[in-house]
Amino acid sequence: MRGLGEGGNLVRNPEWYFFTLFGTPSKTGKWGWRVEGQHLSLNFAVDGGKIVAATPVFFGANPATVMQGPRQGTRTLMEADDLAKELFKTLDDNQKKIAYQEKAFSEIKSHTTDPQLGAPKGLTAAKMAAKQRALLLKLLQAYASRMPPDVAEAEMSEVHKADLDQIYFAYSGGVEPGKPHTYRVQGPTFVVEFLNVQADSAKNPANHIHSVWRNTKGDFGITK
Repeated sequence: MRGLGEGGNLVRNPEWYFFTLFGTPSKTGKWGWRVEGQHLSLNFAVDGGKIVAATPVFFGANPATVMQGPRQGTRTLMEADDLAKELFKTLDDNQKKIAYQEKAFSEIKSHTTDPQLGAPKGLTAAKMAAKQRALLLKLLQAYASRMPPDVAEAEMSEVHKADLDQIYFAYSGGVEPGKPHTYRVQGPTFVVEFLNVQADSAKNPANHIHSVWRNTKGDFGITK
């Protein structure tokens, strides 16, 4: 996908990433590390040899779907896109009125320890049918699975313990290919946000994804 940016203002370099260490790596002390680059940000805090925080976790894709060339049809982060659309489509008219947001979500402020979300918006899991709740959890699992397996298990355990009924699902935009859309899933301990509103480097509409998982109780290893 680097070739799509050639000749433009932004040339994507798939090898341009930065690794940062915080503190001194140790089996007993506290330290952390970060991997960051174009459309990727991974943050880990370690205490006593155990990962105690692994958020924010940001993944992006430009293009989300390869539209031309030898990799035509290849998709990135498709579960994060498809499962949310599928969930929204299963909602009845009354549920959609609650879940749908006329104003698209703007990007979460990722450079601060506080996501600054405001009050949750959308439809709660308590007002969903069993099939819809299952899709919601499958969507969250798709995000959690980007983390190391033991961390993903711990994050999902917190999701279940915090109160599934109080998870909110909000959607804005269209569900057809090429239609800009965003969504947010917000629970007592976390928030997931997805944006596909930008054109890709070849000017194909709504083909540039940003997606993030944040722990609102302990982002960057800072507990509240």
